[in-house]
Amino acid sequence: MPKVTDSKVLVGLDSADDAAVYQVTDDLAIVQSVDFFTPIVDDPYTFGRIAAVNALSDIYAMGGEPLFALNLVAFPSKKLSETVLAQILKGGAHGAGEAGVSILGGHSIDDAEPKYGMSVTGSVLPDRIIRNNSARPGDCLVLTKPLGIGIITTAIKMGQAPEETLSEAIRWMTTLNRDASKIMVQENIKAATDITGFGLLGHLYEMVSASNVGAVINAGEAPLIKGTMACLKASAYPGGSKANLEFVNAHVDWGKEVTEETKKILCDAQTSGGLLICVPEEKIESMRKLLSANKVFHRVIGRIMDAPAGRIKVTGSMGA
Repeated sequence: MPKVTDSKVLVGLDSADDAAVYQVTDDLAIVQSVDFFTPIVDDPYTFGRIAAVNALSDIYAMGGEPLFALNLVAFPSKKLSETVLAQILKGGAHGAGEAGVSILGGHSIDDAEPKYGMSVTGSVLPDRIIRNNSARPGDCLVLTKPLGIGIITTAIKMGQAPEETLSEAIRWMTTLNRDASKIMVQENIKAATDITGFGLLGHLYEMVSASNVGAVINAGEAPLIKGTMACLKASAYPGGSKANLEFVNAHVDWGKEVTEETKKILCDAQTSGGLLICVPEEKIESMRKLLSANKVFHRVIGRIMDAPAGRIKVTGSMGA
């Protein structure tokens, strides 16, 4: 891609951040993101709702307030009933509606495989943008959703996921990152990202690389969706997660105690995952109190280090 020279572009491609940010006035910037994917659950309504919540997450990760959305639809109109499409769009509308976001239009094409998502436009104060290149040594790493979604959704396709595990995964994928985002803005947090297709370690690597810092993760503190380990042991591991693990291996120092299962989970591709927030040590107590008061799940899983820059150290291992 050509290098962007527009001075109004506050966040572009340089740091592989979650969304683009464009300054409109001294006190207003537009946050823009787009995301869509193929079905990860069988129920079309649930698929649409997950896709909407996932698309909104990039805006929240930047500390923005989503304003409106446009649908992106690919659908095999000659193979599937229009009722299926109607349910997908209904789920998307309900997911966006929960966030107070209106869907104002969109675009559709005929395609061999269903795909759905959204382009989302939001606003943010230019001096309150939360970026992935602003992590500082000493920051605590706070994760706001448990891991395992990619493994579980793969197990669903294999017929290996129990109903209660599927229900729990859906609950997390349809949970907005809105409240965590509002608390980040309130506490004037500078750095965060949302955990999606590149997995926890992939997105953390983007952050430490862009910020010129390192990080240490205590895998024993990383939360898991109940049933994840059983699904993994049933050989449910998506291709995208395998690619993530192959990529981050060159940038991670694994402790001797770290199991292969732990490595796979830390690199598991998430859909509509949580936020990974860099919280300065002096703010961690107030941040956790606010998250708890607002019933936002969270876990402190590591810390930003001064060096070596661009590297991640992983200690501990996950249980069942």
